[in-house]
Amino acid sequence: MKVIVIGGGPAGLLAAIEAAKHDNVIVLEKMDSFGKKLKITGKGRCNITSSLDISEFISNIPGNGKFLYSAFQNFTNKDIVALLKEEGVEVKTERGNRIFPVSDKAEDVLNALLRHCKKEKVDLKTNQNVTDILIENNKIKGVYTENTITHKKELLSAEKIIIATGGRSYSSTGSTGDGYKFAKKIGHNIIPIKPSLVPLESFDKGICKMCQGLSLRNVGITVRDDENQKVIYEDFGEMIFTHFGISGPMILSGSAHLLRYKNAEEKIASHKIKLIIDLKPGLNEEKLEARILRDFEENKNKKFKNSLDKLLPQKIIEAVIQKSEINPNKQINEITKEERKKLVQQIKKFTISISGFRDIEEAIITSGGIDTKEINPKTMESRIIKGLFFAGEIIDVDAYTGGFNLQIAYSTGVTAGKSHE
Repeated sequence: MKVIVIGGGPAGLLAAIEAAKHDNVIVLEKMDSFGKKLKITGKGRCNITSSLDISEFISNIPGNGKFLYSAFQNFTNKDIVALLKEEGVEVKTERGNRIFPVSDKAEDVLNALLRHCKKEKVDLKTNQNVTDILIENNKIKGVYTENTITHKKELLSAEKIIIATGGRSYSSTGSTGDGYKFAKKIGHNIIPIKPSLVPLESFDKGICKMCQGLSLRNVGITVRDDENQKVIYEDFGEMIFTHFGISGPMILSGSAHLLRYKNAEEKIASHKIKLIIDLKPGLNEEKLEARILRDFEENKNKKFKNSLDKLLPQKIIEAVIQKSEINPNKQINEITKEERKKLVQQIKKFTISISGFRDIEEAIITSGGIDTKEINPKTMESRIIKGLFFAGEIIDVDAYTGGFNLQIAYSTGVTAGKSHE
């Protein structure tokens, strides 16, 4: 059987590797090289997968996780690690169960997948833009392509097509939403596309600019709906201040929760969504006040603005002082007990107001896509067109950070590749 895979990212390459065990496979990639988005994942290091047990993956996938049950059984995190090891890529596990290549090079992961494709005699073609899919009597017949350099047009016949064109994030890597157009034309329902795992903007631009570039580690965050005091998300770890708001691993995961929160956009617009940062999660308010008293004793002849260097990162001191409403030029020995309490509150509950999500171009992953109700979860085949399969980010599934989204790509790719007549 002739199989065409559209898209040369991790989902497409794994689909091709699996399908090539029993069929003739061509991968069509419209860019001039494969895996451009894979090469920039994990800041170029590639968070391959998670070391959690595969049974725990679904709880880390807020976007239709249960749909992936069969796919995860077909190809696990241990399977991708074994495949890479076979190709000479050793891995290591870091904080948060994240698995990376020992070399810290995403390119090594990509090259391993491409080598494996060649071993399976997969025909890898770049600069091939698929312009349409040919269907007759509700069955796949082939694809129309155009070479992006020579502009030569062709009709390539196939009995099976796997669409693995990615989502809409990082369009410069080739994820421009082509697959959605094909699927919609065929009759598939597309769940609206939104950015997920994306930095957040803040109404408090002045405070964020004051702290711009400051990376906080080992802090606690709470994303809260102030209207009803409902906690949307809590986490402990890393974040960073930017000129527009906030980013970093915890914030990206928090965005995935906020995206799914009821009336999120309306609540954000009315200043009701707050991010509360605990700058000293290891100390309760009583212990923090005792610590502040000790620092004040050491600095009793200084002004307030010069007394917090040991307690807080330099870049956030001005913002904390501003929010505490304590006169920065006040002498330490003039600070009242009430003002000290205010300082404790600002350190334990440094609050900024969320004004929205950054553009989809800055999102790590896309939420939305092909409606999972129209895909057979055991095979990844379309329930509408025989011989049409989907893999990866094009499907309406998305996860938190930590290697889960790449595992979705591998597992759905292998599942789509496995299915054959």
